[in-house]
Amino acid sequence: MNVHADPPVRGPVAPTADARAATSPLPLSEVRLTRGFWADRQRVNRTASLPIGSSRLRDAGNLENLRLAADPSGARGPDAYHGPVFMDSDVHKWLEAVCWEIAREPSAELREEIEVFSRALDDAQADDGYLNSYVQVVRGDDRYRDLVMGHEHYCLGHLLQAAVAAHRALGDCLLWQVGLRAADHLVKTFGPDAHPGIDGHPVVEMALVELYRETGEHPYLELARHFISTRGRSTLTGYGREPIYFSDRVPVATTTSPEGHAVRAVYLAAGASDVAAEDAAAAAELDDALETQWRSMVEQKQYLTGGLGSRWDGEAFGDPYELPPDVAYAETCASIGAVQWAWRRLLATGDVGYADGIERLLLNGFACGVSLSGEEFFYVNALQVRADAVPHDHRHPVNGRQGWFRVACCPPNVMRTLAQLGGYLASGTADTLVLHQYAAAELEHDGWRLHLDTDYPWDGEVTITVDEVPDDTERTLTMRVPAWCTDATVTDPDGQVVAAAPGYVSVRRGWHPGDAVRLALPMPVRLTPGHPRVDAVRGCLAVERGPLVYAVEQLDLPEGPHVDDLRLTSTDPSALVAEPRPDLLGGCVVVTGDVADGAGGTGRMVAVPYCLWANREVGPMRVWIPVAEPAS
Repeated sequence: MNVHADPPVRGPVAPTADARAATSPLPLSEVRLTRGFWADRQRVNRTASLPIGSSRLRDAGNLENLRLAADPSGARGPDAYHGPVFMDSDVHKWLEAVCWEIAREPSAELREEIEVFSRALDDAQADDGYLNSYVQVVRGDDRYRDLVMGHEHYCLGHLLQAAVAAHRALGDCLLWQVGLRAADHLVKTFGPDAHPGIDGHPVVEMALVELYRETGEHPYLELARHFISTRGRSTLTGYGREPIYFSDRVPVATTTSPEGHAVRAVYLAAGASDVAAEDAAAAAELDDALETQWRSMVEQKQYLTGGLGSRWDGEAFGDPYELPPDVAYAETCASIGAVQWAWRRLLATGDVGYADGIERLLLNGFACGVSLSGEEFFYVNALQVRADAVPHDHRHPVNGRQGWFRVACCPPNVMRTLAQLGGYLASGTADTLVLHQYAAAELEHDGWRLHLDTDYPWDGEVTITVDEVPDDTERTLTMRVPAWCTDATVTDPDGQVVAAAPGYVSVRRGWHPGDAVRLALPMPVRLTPGHPRVDAVRGCLAVERGPLVYAVEQLDLPEGPHVDDLRLTSTDPSALVAEPRPDLLGGCVVVTGDVADGAGGTGRMVAVPYCLWANREVGPMRVWIPVAEPAS
């Protein structure tokens, strides 16, 4: 275990001392998930997913592309290159995942993997810091000819994020040096007094700000601010796409709702949030817009699962309340990008709504994106799959999770998110520890060591016990009461019980080893109505319990109604029963209840957590369930 590392390993977002921040993230090395839902997934990520990533990057040609770029006498042209133009980005995201995993727990084998790929990047990198295997193999020195769809900044952005992870986990290593050279190349090449272009796919903005945080070099922050401030002038068009697809229709500071390609939009908002946190002038322009965009997205453009993007065409946000469950796109990467956005805003503002949003995204829209085995992935996360559905695309959920994709953005994105997951659990100030998410874990903050004991998300009992505290100075333990919980209670170390409304609740006192606080978050089954403006689910209900959205799969209705004909026989949630099933899907809680088919047939429903569907077989499934007509 790598808790108590010296010096501590900072996580993927580490605002400077001068940043506008309501709270600061705990170093990644000071949080360790110990058991349960997320710890199991981190273990599988390490033992199954990361090795698969290494193998796939070799099989798909990503590593070979870099070797071709490094060899001046090697094959050139489109026939020599493997895959789409953004293949390098998959290498970079996977490398970032491995770096965070090593920060979590050292591994000589993983360290060697970093060296193999780092050497390939170093060999391929041009003398001036430029690195893009597609351009170098296919176009030679014809750089930045296609910023609209060439993904050159996008690839370099992910390289910089991997480099920051490497520096924080490993120190001054080869990957860090490659990243610094690439960043310096960008600073020399782009900006208000140089090349004015912006990339069609945001992500470099986040990367540049984090590199500024790591180095203190202001040109990185200034270039990120330039990319944010110059976007939104309708300069990005082509490939049959309008500026809206590239989040380039209106400036970030006047955007009221995220639009266009969902991943691009949330990555841009995350980068703008970083710039606003570190630059007071930018904050004055961006803060209100970012708040408005988030609220608009949550209220009008987000699926119940947290999924984002209702249109297959352009992998895009739709219009307000355009949220059909059966043709939902809800790309896994979009959920990841929204978590990144929300975390940055949470650190800056302390607004509990962002923490609630992270929980919904992680436990539903994101967790669904990877199988329990860690070997297969969803790109698309629909909320309904009909009987006899015919896939029109290999990404369609009716095909089940896949081992890899030609556009393989999601698998390594899942891997890096799981590796850094402990970084989203808590934050703190000088005398305050804030718990935003719940999992069995060990934490350290400012000499204060605690552990969390819980079976969350299956059970809402959370016990926080102090293991070590440097003195009896008063300190504050702050805990999030989720928006879904209306009857929470907190029991302090003296046995006093108080009710806690949704939001944050605090206990301030002098602490001693053995002191424990018990947070009780009752989890009755809820029936959530569809928004009346969402035509496809008007009059339907969804089953929720605690932070989890539930789904009904056809294989759990062997003698009952077909899932396409399913009707709830009661709108009273007390008619549904939560049942622990340690034997099912790695151990979970299901929800059961009577259902009908609208034609007189009845049966017993078993609903499983949405994030676990398609782990046994792939078949019809639905989240939203119509209500049976009352008998006449």
